[in-house]
Amino acid sequence: MIYLHIFWSFFIANLLGYGGGPATIPLIQNEVVNNYHWMSVSKFGDILAIANALPGPIATKMGGFIGYQLAGVPGAIIALAATILPSALAVILLFKFVNLFKDSPKIKLMTKSVQPIIAILLAVMAYQFLLTAFENSGFLHLLLLVGISYLTLIRFKIHPSLVIVFALVYGGVFLSK
Repeated sequence: MIYLHIFWSFFIANLLGYGGGPATIPLIQNEVVNNYHWMSVSKFGDILAIANALPGPIATKMGGFIGYQLAGVPGAIIALAATILPSALAVILLFKFVNLFKDSPKIKLMTKSVQPIIAILLAVMAYQFLLTAFENSGFLHLLLLVGISYLTLIRFKIHPSLVIVFALVYGGVFLSK
C-alpha cells in the first residue's frame, strides 16, 4: 500500500503543480508532511535545502530522496515516475493543442491568475520553515545566518549556491545534534 501512497502523493502534487518546481514544493510538502505524516516540517525543510543545493530539477530530487527514505529503491523509482508522468502525459496528449490556444486571452489570464496562488503557497511554506528554524536553532543562529546570507547575496553579490553551501557547512558544524 505504501507504493500506491507514494505514487499518488507525488503524481497529484506534480499534476496540480503548474509552473514547475516552485509550484510543486508546497503541494509535495502538504502530501508528505500534512496528509501522510511521513516526516516533520523540519525534516522536509532539510531535504528541500539539500535538493536546492544539488543540480537538476528539484521535484525529481525530492521525489527520489523521499521515495527512497520511505520504501527503498522501489519507492524512489515510483516517486520519480509519479513526478515525471504528469508532465510527460501533458506533453504527449496536449502537444497538438498548443498552437491552437497559445494566443488565447483566456489561457493567458488563467496562467497569470495562478502566479499569486503559487506566491502565497511559497510564502506560507517559508513562514513554516522560519518558525521551525527558530525552534530548532535559536534566535542567534537564525539571525546570524540571515544577516550573513543577506550581506553575501545583496552586498557582495556572491552566487546563491555558495551561500547555500556555507549555510549547510555552518549548520553541520554548529547546529549538529
